[in-house]
Amino acid sequence: MKFKSVFDIIGPVMIGPSSSHTAGAARIGRVARDLFGRQPKWAKIHLYGSFAETYKGHSTDVAIIGGLLDYDTFDERIKTSFEEAELVGMEFEFIPETANVEHPNTARVVIGDDESEMSMMGISIGGGKIEITELNGFPLKLSGEHPAILVVHNDRSGCIANVANCLYKYDINIGHMEVSRKEKGHMALMVIEVDQNVDKEVMDELAELPNITQVTRIAD
Repeated sequence: MKFKSVFDIIGPVMIGPSSSHTAGAARIGRVARDLFGRQPKWAKIHLYGSFAETYKGHSTDVAIIGGLLDYDTFDERIKTSFEEAELVGMEFEFIPETANVEHPNTARVVIGDDESEMSMMGISIGGGKIEITELNGFPLKLSGEHPAILVVHNDRSGCIANVANCLYKYDINIGHMEVSRKEKGHMALMVIEVDQNVDKEVMDELAELPNITQVTRIAD
């Protein structure tokens, strides 16, 4: 087995007690906030498998809320994230579920405010690493470890080429790309991992392309 870094062996710098139940949970929450694009006013977190059974003892609950407050895995404020959430006016609820899922450390994070809401499914795969497997009903595979752009668009010819050409214009290299749709000719989602963070100018230009309805990003 090959390791990319020492953190693949000893895990990330983090608030304990568990890399999968705490650091991974914090990253799931933080990616959800990144994709939502702002501080949510409320959150409903559905927990499955091992998360549902041990979330209080392993601090999965405070870690996810810390992530939703934009705290990194090593941020000491994770320990008091419930109190911090109250200070910013974010209400939250944890819902243990009994449904069978493919991975034992699974959470569905549903967040929103007065403008919109978002649903995201994430799994903690160990060592603080995560995968995002669903966004607003779209299946996807996103690690959250690299800068990424998510583009919701109408399923029309030329959309993918237009987005790729825009990124090429700004010399942004695509490392990985997936496209999914719920139904032919309707809404679709591009998930694009890139080699560098994408600034607002690029995001604004992407949003103005034909048939694009929403553009969000995850920063490194």
